[in-house]
Amino acid sequence: MNNLNIGIIGFGKMGQIREKAIKKKKIGKIIAISDPNQNSEYVNLSHDEIINHKEIDTIFICTPNYLNKELTIKSLKANKNVFCEKPPAFSEEEVNEIIKEEEFYGKHLMYGFNHRHHDSIKKIKNLIDSNEFGKVLWARGRYGKSVTKDFYNDWRSKKKLAGGGILLDQGIHMLDLFIYLCGDYDVVKSEISNLYWNMDVEDNAFVILKNSNSGQVASLHSTMTQWRHLFSLEIFLEKGYFVLNGLLTSSKTYGKEVLSIAKNRSTSPAATWEDEIKLEFEVDTSWDNEVEYFSNSIQANKPIEIGNSYDAKKLMKIIDKVYNNG
Repeated sequence: MNNLNIGIIGFGKMGQIREKAIKKKKIGKIIAISDPNQNSEYVNLSHDEIINHKEIDTIFICTPNYLNKELTIKSLKANKNVFCEKPPAFSEEEVNEIIKEEEFYGKHLMYGFNHRHHDSIKKIKNLIDSNEFGKVLWARGRYGKSVTKDFYNDWRSKKKLAGGGILLDQGIHMLDLFIYLCGDYDVVKSEISNLYWNMDVEDNAFVILKNSNSGQVASLHSTMTQWRHLFSLEIFLEKGYFVLNGLLTSSKTYGKEVLSIAKNRSTSPAATWEDEIKLEFEVDTSWDNEVEYFSNSIQANKPIEIGNSYDAKKLMKIIDKVYNNG
């Protein structure tokens, strides 16, 4: 049993997902929550009362995007460890402000880039790091969903509250996986569009990334006009490939999480579907893995290496370029 004293700001869907994982992994005690729209077994305080609570040492921020930066900085200044959902802020400049406070107060700060903690992604990461398949040559990601007219009433459809559209909502996860698995990118080309929903935010983002040193390229299509939920990550290397189709998520709408692995052939015939090893991941352990990693880092006083503020900075630098180009 770890001994974190936890406050959760925002107790909607994400706050309750975090609560469940906190309880399951027994990382500490939930002292209070802060959400005017929720009734629960916990004491319900204001945001500031959570942040300034003398007993609370760790805060989970699960609020609409526009509150993330403000609440993170306030919590760091109150000498709290912070776990914050994505996106970290609305720009790289805002992330720099957060990093300044993080470094000054010396607390642990982690962001909810949950996809890194899926067992399939951990498998891909281990295979890439082993160098068994050689260097990454290119990557391609598609992440899409269908929304209904009800989305107009959601805060995610308002730029002032969300900061952006489908790219910040979903595409940010795929961009994060590109960085985590394949490395950094310094060249960004993009097109964003809003041809169907005509909302305040984009409904499609097309992004091409390049590492100018290695020549490695990655492409992303993030969309809310997919008409069906789809997740597909493809990574091709010198000696083979990994293709992950489907993802176990809280919505359970992206299908089975299946990882295909194969070695390439340098002579004819080319690799066939039958050459692939297929691994199906039937249980989503990502939420549990994530809070456990956060807790263990705090308890051992080790730096956050997966989902830290510098990862967030890299992401927002790319996203700034996408929105400026678009």
